[in-house]
Amino acid sequence: MKKINMKQAYRPLWKAILIGAIMLGSVAGNGGGIVHAAGNQSDFQDTRTSYAREAIDRLVNQGIVAGTTEHSFEPKKAVTRAEFASFAVRLLALKPVKNSMNPYADVSAKAWYYGNVATMTNLSILEGKGQRLFQPNASITREEAAALLVRMLKQRPVEMNNLADTYSDAAEISTWARPYVQTVYRLGLMRGSDGLFRPGEQVTREEAAVMLDAILQNQTWAAQLKRKDQHGIQLGWQYNSSTAEFIKQVQQSPVNTLVPRWFFLNGDMSVSNHVDSTLISWASSTDRKLWPLLGNRSNKELTHQMLSSSANREAVVKQVTSFVRTYKLGGINVDFENVDPSDREGFTAFVTSLTNALHKLGAVVSVDVSPDLGTDWTAAFDYVKLGELSDYMVLMSYEEHWSGDPKPGSVASLPWVERALVTMLNEVANGKTILALPLYTRDWSMTSPETASWDITLGEQGTRAAATGSRTQWDTSLSQYRINYTAAHAAREIWAEESRSLSAKVLMSSEQNIAGLAYWYMGGETADVWNAITNAMRFESYTF
Repeated sequence: MKKINMKQAYRPLWKAILIGAIMLGSVAGNGGGIVHAAGNQSDFQDTRTSYAREAIDRLVNQGIVAGTTEHSFEPKKAVTRAEFASFAVRLLALKPVKNSMNPYADVSAKAWYYGNVATMTNLSILEGKGQRLFQPNASITREEAAALLVRMLKQRPVEMNNLADTYSDAAEISTWARPYVQTVYRLGLMRGSDGLFRPGEQVTREEAAVMLDAILQNQTWAAQLKRKDQHGIQLGWQYNSSTAEFIKQVQQSPVNTLVPRWFFLNGDMSVSNHVDSTLISWASSTDRKLWPLLGNRSNKELTHQMLSSSANREAVVKQVTSFVRTYKLGGINVDFENVDPSDREGFTAFVTSLTNALHKLGAVVSVDVSPDLGTDWTAAFDYVKLGELSDYMVLMSYEEHWSGDPKPGSVASLPWVERALVTMLNEVANGKTILALPLYTRDWSMTSPETASWDITLGEQGTRAAATGSRTQWDTSLSQYRINYTAAHAAREIWAEESRSLSAKVLMSSEQNIAGLAYWYMGGETADVWNAITNAMRFESYTF
């Protein structure tokens, strides 16, 4: 859940994008092209004498490539960046993502290839050529294709200083491209001919087909691409939405673990019960887990009253255990915030007792914590002990800059989130760690950030970005867009959260083999976010 007021706390970006490297795209040229259904044999009249005919047929059968018309493939035509990007998305079994914030000024959101270009950009497999320019209709060179293939297969490019022994035109290969060329040669994906690599020549559509087909002919790689998605825990908090709205939000997402805000601590040590039987029935019928939230409403005094008394702790544990037993719940999500540092031992004792009680019922306990930055806000949490006791620790990796912060900035920049996660993993096992990501951001006043800034949804953020006079620029160091605009003659700025920034965080977290992800809050997102997140999880799961 979102934290109320925490003090702030880099990650060397895991993506090593070399200057000048370019990427590629997919289905057909003219207006989107003709996509042959998987299983249909192509009947292109112009591929009958092509050396790539078999490769083209196999790719058409799998729905990876398409012709420029129903009966033409144009094998000798140069492949465009938009086409190759689309081929790559399909081959990698990813989904097109129509980012709510367009990465490029020269790519229309209505273009047939927009979702594919955005997908490749979100995953840092391909990027543009200059600030906000993609040049979708430009052709790609052989050395650029080498770079894309290496990134698609998540290989580490290595230069062995013997290119001249392989190619007589090695001196013509760009410095940035040399490791990629050597890597695709080693992988058997591109070999050149007559001792030449021809780095600056355009890649034709038949050449692209042969390159991509070679990936599918590798049984190990092909097996990876056919794997079913395994997303682990995908936890979504309900907030300011009805049960019907929450169900709809979950249906449109990969969320498999529901956290409705049902149980809260009261002054008389009773626990309020807001259970909704409709959600229980729906979760059961759709095989989703229910871990309702147990919260303290950030009431420090009330929380102290409970945690400082063993009798009060046990009274609360008894009530919660009864709820779990009665409603056959899968677990409880403990969200205590603004806890006094003096209650550190009491909180650990409470989680110990609750976990012991719920384990007897086969239920789990997850505990929400903010990043351990050595402040009073988190001093009540013994991360090591809580990580040992509970089943899961949910790291609320947002509020890097908080509501009321005198300094405006990102709610959750990639370097800050990675630092928070790495710190957590020094104290808590990977398999017990869930990383919570923000589906909100903050609209900052640059003159009065403490009093004239407010939280906004990702949809509201997009509206501001699209307004006349607003300026949007990608900040590579933070892996976020920064939106600047003026309202009432005052400067304002938004550090955006959207498909591209969230993909960067998911990729980073997936490298850590954690238990899963959580989202604060369901309903704050735009529709494109979910495909972006599942793409990032799928791509990171590949072990080529």
